[in-house]
Amino acid sequence: MKAPSFLSLILTATAAVTFTTAQAENTKPNILILYGDDLGFGDLTSYNPDSRIPTPHLDRLAAEGIRFTDGHSSSGICTPSRYALLTGRHHWRKFHGIVNAFGASAFDAEELTLPEMLKEKGYHTAVIGKWHLGWNWDAVIKPGSEKVGDGKKKTWGPDAIDWSKPIPDGPLAHGFDHYFGDTVINFPPYCWIEDDKVTETPDILMDTSLFKEIKEGNWEFRPGPMISGWDPYTNIPTTTERGVKYIHEQAETDEPFFLYFAFPSPHAPIIPNDEFDGKSQAGPYGDFVVETDDSCGQLIQALKDSGQADNTIVIFSADNGPEKYAYARDEKFGHWSAFPFRGLKRDIYEGGHHVPFIVKWPGVAEAGTVSDALVSQIDIMATLADVVGYELPDDQAEDSHNLTPILRGESDSVRTTHIHNTSEGQFGIRHGDWVLIDAKDGYRSGRVKAWEEKHGYPADDDQPAELFNLAEDIGQRNNLAADHPERVAELQKLLKQIREQGYSAPRLAK
Repeated sequence: MKAPSFLSLILTATAAVTFTTAQAENTKPNILILYGDDLGFGDLTSYNPDSRIPTPHLDRLAAEGIRFTDGHSSSGICTPSRYALLTGRHHWRKFHGIVNAFGASAFDAEELTLPEMLKEKGYHTAVIGKWHLGWNWDAVIKPGSEKVGDGKKKTWGPDAIDWSKPIPDGPLAHGFDHYFGDTVINFPPYCWIEDDKVTETPDILMDTSLFKEIKEGNWEFRPGPMISGWDPYTNIPTTTERGVKYIHEQAETDEPFFLYFAFPSPHAPIIPNDEFDGKSQAGPYGDFVVETDDSCGQLIQALKDSGQADNTIVIFSADNGPEKYAYARDEKFGHWSAFPFRGLKRDIYEGGHHVPFIVKWPGVAEAGTVSDALVSQIDIMATLADVVGYELPDDQAEDSHNLTPILRGESDSVRTTHIHNTSEGQFGIRHGDWVLIDAKDGYRSGRVKAWEEKHGYPADDDQPAELFNLAEDIGQRNNLAADHPERVAELQKLLKQIREQGYSAPRLAK
């Protein structure tokens, strides 16, 4: 056989490199979204060096990716933020409140969701954990059934629902190929749901006296059907095991995956498992954050063990700020979960929606980057659309900004404005360094004067609006509305414009 010439060897090697490069460029990255529940900006040590809660796995994720210091959810409560994350549009364009027990879907059939978009691009899509975006329970309630209980505590009993039927209009109806979870940890039914059916038939009514003792706060469980032997303490261990299994299974397939892993923690009930007791210096809540961090670590390790870590975008954030138990925690342990902000869950002060936001994109986003760009969870939709090459229709993802220029190091910022809202009629607008609270104040969870006095907040000045410059006053202590009436008017006009025009995404600007 004639030996190949030097030139032919060079051409063959060049062709092989070109093919490998093209193949790599055409490989769509897996996507893992880790979503905390009622987690504060000041809980993670990568965001707050003085945090009394160790979070080594999320801190490592931040060190390996981009840690955004100015990241926001759409709302100060959970259902609206989850809706906005999965649609790329502000929740307040449609609704404000949560989906209650046995509530209907938050999505309309014609709304494009993140998993639907990714499915069109060849992804296998899954959600594990908390759903809280509704189902069509009416379709499985037996004709003639009546609720049991008294007053506002009336609920469907175990015999009122045909548990053998699939439950329509849940995750599978809106783009997910697979679901596993208990829909909402403190809402009925208290059982596991896999895809669109319960794995075991509820046979009793919820009774928290049957559970192991709670470790902090209240159970906050709504009444409803439950399976005998239900143990809420198994939530994180069970869902984590399922998540790890899913990641390993996907490594054996040829299709990329999207896993939306939604934690029930550290939302109430605050129930860290015994192995995490005392792992923080912030009480059981802090221990629950440690358990959440540990679960994140297991899921990220599964990516490494399955050989998928280098081709997976990992995003971590939370649906809103910490619950009102944070006030007592600050007093007892000296740990302010929303540090350095004012306000908590439900509030439109920064503490209600200014949350951790970490993105790791191996080979693209420079590891160890800290970005002070204004970003929102609403932006994940347009960002991932760009990553997978999907052209968003003009009537979808109306508020989503594409963050890939920031992730690629090509731009410092893509967004200058964000609207904050939890309740109807109470809005805040961020524009540049300025924030206008277009209401008497930004509280919804209630004012705690002892906390304000401890942290140097002045008494309420009784003005009809509040204006803050975050560059100078990140804690929102000094209301500048009276000093800058022209700025108040400017921001009120901009707020009205964005609300009425129906979009804020740059691609839709004419």
